[in-house]
Amino acid sequence: MKSDRDIILKAEGVNKYFTDPVKFHVLKDISLEIKKGEFVSIMGKSGCGKSTLLYILSTMDTDYTGNLYLKDQLLMGQPADELARIRNEHIGFIFQFHYLLPEFTILQNVMLPALKLGKKTKVDIEKDAKEKLELLDIAEQAHKLASRVSGGQKQRVAIARALINSPDIIMADEPTGNLDSKNSDNVFNILRELSHSEKLSLLVVTHDEDFAKRTDRVITMEDGRIISD
Repeated sequence: MKSDRDIILKAEGVNKYFTDPVKFHVLKDISLEIKKGEFVSIMGKSGCGKSTLLYILSTMDTDYTGNLYLKDQLLMGQPADELARIRNEHIGFIFQFHYLLPEFTILQNVMLPALKLGKKTKVDIEKDAKEKLELLDIAEQAHKLASRVSGGQKQRVAIARALINSPDIIMADEPTGNLDSKNSDNVFNILRELSHSEKLSLLVVTHDEDFAKRTDRVITMEDGRIISD
């Protein structure tokens, strides 16, 4: 049985309101735990609050009530600069739209979060970035501009970028939403392998039932609540 020390992420009684144009209770008493090495998906109809929840769990949205812990560290109430440091060091994020900088090379895009964190030399960061690109079978594209590779390759680069600081958890918002079935399968298999080989925790918001049912756990949301886990 896993101990509390194996819990990477924990939310307790998280509530979130939108106030414009009218007050709306978007997340209602959300509590969940993600353990080390666990691959978890969140599903639900559009508007159920799943992406809103992900942005809170990733510390990008701080306008909520309740408690959020990353490896036993309480995140609620931390100043913005400290949350940015925690996010950059401990959380990797993969967006539906890869958000690569088109004027930078693939290698430069992957290096950026580590350069921002500033814990290693540029030489070491470049070495790490090349290893991540090798891991994702895209090393031969390292010196191409990000604007010059395919959509499936861009998403692999986005995964490499999310891995560069050796995070404790990777969160992804519809990472296969813009990919065809072959590339969707590739992304799933990459994430599954990372979960197993690196003992990396993964939390993925998806509409893709085939994707979700192959993960370790499916959290289903409806009208701002978790209805099954």
